[in-house]
Amino acid sequence: MLNRLGALTALFALALVFGLPFSSAADDPTTGLSEAAVELKSAGPLGFGPKGILFVGDPMAATIYAIDTGDRTEMPVKDQPKIEGINEKIASLLGTAAKEVQVKDLAVNPISRNTYLSVARGSGKNAMAVLVKVTPAGKLSEVSLKNIKHSKTTLANATEKNRMEAITHLAYVKGRLLVAGLSNEEFSSKLRSIPYPFDKTDKGTGIEIFHGAHGRLETKSPIRVFAPYKIGDEDHVLAAYTCTPLVKMPLSSLEPGKEIKATTVAELGNRNRPLSMIIYQKDGKNYVLLANSARGLMKIQLEGVDKIPGITKPIKGGGTAGLKYETIKEGKGVQKLDAYDKGHAVVLTQDGSKLNLQTIELP
Repeated sequence: MLNRLGALTALFALALVFGLPFSSAADDPTTGLSEAAVELKSAGPLGFGPKGILFVGDPMAATIYAIDTGDRTEMPVKDQPKIEGINEKIASLLGTAAKEVQVKDLAVNPISRNTYLSVARGSGKNAMAVLVKVTPAGKLSEVSLKNIKHSKTTLANATEKNRMEAITHLAYVKGRLLVAGLSNEEFSSKLRSIPYPFDKTDKGTGIEIFHGAHGRLETKSPIRVFAPYKIGDEDHVLAAYTCTPLVKMPLSSLEPGKEIKATTVAELGNRNRPLSMIIYQKDGKNYVLLANSARGLMKIQLEGVDKIPGITKPIKGGGTAGLKYETIKEGKGVQKLDAYDKGHAVVLTQDGSKLNLQTIELP
């Protein structure tokens, strides 16, 4: 039942589903790309832009790469990937042990329907970052980064203390790349809106939220996952945080150096970390599908999100409030997800020591 519409993930797929237009800057997304080696210091968030451009977050380097995959052959919806023990198969591909493989993120190319995985081989600072491609038929291959067209942008004020949280999530929409993470500033939670093709990256917008489970305003907790969503005639971002508030904010409010307060539209229970999310439509209604570390897979109704006043008072005992949701029992163990087509999602599930990749029907 389920992934990030990257951010239907997130991106080009979102535009297809919700009718969001792309800016003229993205008419030729390969403009300005140079052919050279990409040397990733860490494996981080992924998201697709137009024409097979894959955005790769490298938190350790506080850098985002726009990589031309050349993966632009449209494929009909026919095969759907289903791979049991994909961590074992990746380990075999890379010549290592399954316990050394960590899948950090996944994104589905909405053109070819190939699934891309951000993989850490090993752990700690010595872990190698690798990109793996999975075809709809289930064939795995490593994406060579030795000589590939790309461009990059670096976050000048990224956090040093919690480096892997310098980039927590990203998504492309309307000619801009939205990037969440922590900065080294006092108002550290940031959401950046970076024009693409890349020019320069500003300091981003500081995000303040009211966290009902904690009963206070917060500015230091990073957005974990988010997705663009249109409310009425205005583009918004829906974002989820640890413990688990869901907030909304207008896309137009993301101004460099500005500090804004997002509206908390749901409290989904504490002692939990959101892992992945998409927005999708079914039977004429819109939903968020949110994978969580401790509270399973949630299907959240978006009806009324335009009118909800926002949560401004403490929620006692780890309770819930705001938008209604249901827990999808069949979604046990989901770690990552992304939209595959309008009716399906690709999900990565944990089953003991195994990671399984499969396609499911959206609930």
